[in-house]
Amino acid sequence: MIRTGLSILFTLALLAASAQDTTDYVQPGKPKPKQKEAAIPFKDRVWFGGGIGLSFGTVTAIQLDPLAGYYLDHNHKLSAGLGPSYTYLRDNRFMPAYTQSMYGYRLFSRWRVIEQAFLHAEFLHMNLEPYYNYGPERQRIWVPHLLVGAGYVQPISGRASFYLQVLFEVLQDPNSYYAGQGPIFSGGVGVGF
Repeated sequence: MIRTGLSILFTLALLAASAQDTTDYVQPGKPKPKQKEAAIPFKDRVWFGGGIGLSFGTVTAIQLDPLAGYYLDHNHKLSAGLGPSYTYLRDNRFMPAYTQSMYGYRLFSRWRVIEQAFLHAEFLHMNLEPYYNYGPERQRIWVPHLLVGAGYVQPISGRASFYLQVLFEVLQDPNSYYAGQGPIFSGGVGVGF
């Protein structure tokens, strides 16, 4: 419970820090000039991305993670979004082979520190079968994950970019797909990000 609270506080602090307004120096006695920010069209605030993971062999894993984001500020530094998540896993090291289909959703926030680097915080909620569940009728449960980390973005064209990120699963629920793992490396393509 303490880990969850600290993780939520970290995420809120990240959002608050990125929303701070910087003030320009104004000479004493002179009023600060007012600048009217032009409205940014909705289509220019929305971006799409995600990742696809494929691994074949003794352990087969297929992962689909599309997502949509929305810029919360005029500088395109802070964005938030959501997306579905699906993972299929088959481990042939067991007899019979262990199979698992996991599905859920993610809510995330990204803050661009500089043009090519960002901080990322994400809540991932996955529905899965616990590892210790070995009955004829296997029960499914919802498992929370809190992923925090950073990434690198490299533009490919005008609105498309390739990104790599490293995340850490903070909650470490015993039923988590990431329980006991170190850093989680991933990458993908974003349109508009």
